[in-house]
Amino acid sequence: MGLVTKDFIDCGGTVRNKKVANFQLWDANDFEHRLKPQKLLNIIALSEKVLGIGDLEIEVEYQEETIGKYGLYFTGNNFVLVPKQTACLAHNQCGIPATKQKLPLAEVATDKQSCCTPGSGCC
Repeated sequence: MGLVTKDFIDCGGTVRNKKVANFQLWDANDFEHRLKPQKLLNIIALSEKVLGIGDLEIEVEYQEETIGKYGLYFTGNNFVLVPKQTACLAHNQCGIPATKQKLPLAEVATDKQSCCTPGSGCC
C-alpha cells in the first residue's frame, strides 16, 4: 500500500494535484503466500499512520501485460476492480465538444475530386 501524489499541468495550463491511496495486487501461482485478512489490515493501519493516508480515492495496480490501474467499487457484498480511463481535464480550453456532433448524412460535404470515386483505382 502506498500514497501516490501526482502534480501535473493539463492542456489548458491548469496546475493540478491528485493524491490516491494505492494498492498493488500481485498474483502468483503459489497459494501459500496469500495475505491473510489481518495482515492486510495491519498494512493498511501502518500505512495510515506512517504515510498519513486519510480518506482518499483508492487506486489498485494489477499486473496484466503491463501494469493496469483500476478504481475500486463496492457492490455491497464484493469489491470490484473498475478500469480507469484517461480524460481531457480542460474541455473548455481545447475546443473539444462535450458530445460528438451528429450531422445528417446529406449535410456532410463531399469532395467531387475524391481519390475513391468509381474508376479512380484507389480501391
